[in-house]
Amino acid sequence: MNRLNIADRARILNCLVEGSSMRATTRMVGVSINTVTKLLVDVGAACSTYQHQSLKNLPCKRIQCDEIWSFCGMKEKNVPVNRKGVLGYGDVYTWTAICADTKLVPSFMVGRRDADTANMFIQDLAWRMASRIQLTTDGNKRYLEAVDGAFGIDVDYAMLVKMYGPAFGNYEERRYSPGQCCGVLRGVVCGSPDEVHMSTSFVERQNLTMRMSMRRFTRLTNGFSKKVENLEAAVALHFMHYNFGRIHKTLRVTPAMEAGIADHVWTLEEIASLGA
Repeated sequence: MNRLNIADRARILNCLVEGSSMRATTRMVGVSINTVTKLLVDVGAACSTYQHQSLKNLPCKRIQCDEIWSFCGMKEKNVPVNRKGVLGYGDVYTWTAICADTKLVPSFMVGRRDADTANMFIQDLAWRMASRIQLTTDGNKRYLEAVDGAFGIDVDYAMLVKMYGPAFGNYEERRYSPGQCCGVLRGVVCGSPDEVHMSTSFVERQNLTMRMSMRRFTRLTNGFSKKVENLEAAVALHFMHYNFGRIHKTLRVTPAMEAGIADHVWTLEEIASLGA
């Protein structure tokens, strides 16, 4: 992998951030699977470090949070008893936050869907904000203690809970389809959040972007992560490209430029050079 020039590294990263699997990337670029894996891990770690250092004192005012499901190694039902509850086996959730105005993703975390991960995620989010924010989450009760511990009363916090009815159609049609949304409940938890902006639409749309841009998040395929370290690297690379290297169609600039923490659109060569 050390013999690859920066252009070839950028070609590999381009395939990965556009949703190609690692095996498909090896065929398109003409390199080994080990080369692709090592590049992903190295650049992913560098992207994680860079974003940790640069995404702070952010001017965000309205933040939405959610979790997106994936799995590592095997489905949760197939995890051996001695591996139950161990991160990297079975269900894995990626916690994400998005700014409704700049579309920047200031914080993300790969972990279990438990209180410990929720606390670490919200603590990280709070540390990156420059001033008081309005925060909206879904009805996951783990957010309640996490937000209280990280922000205290210095936040305008609301929960939005969607209610679903049964899905229509026969069994095969209903198997992978969500139920019909039949209502929304909005509740103020802390402060004085503006009801107009009590929404999780942007972060839910970000979930779709993740599933379309990372092969390992695609449902009903064999492209899932085999190691949680590779999943973490892929997530860090995705958000580095999303925040700094991809022009948002609504904004006409990247989210990082809109938030004032970047002055140009990053190229894939620049991103690749982080892991050099």
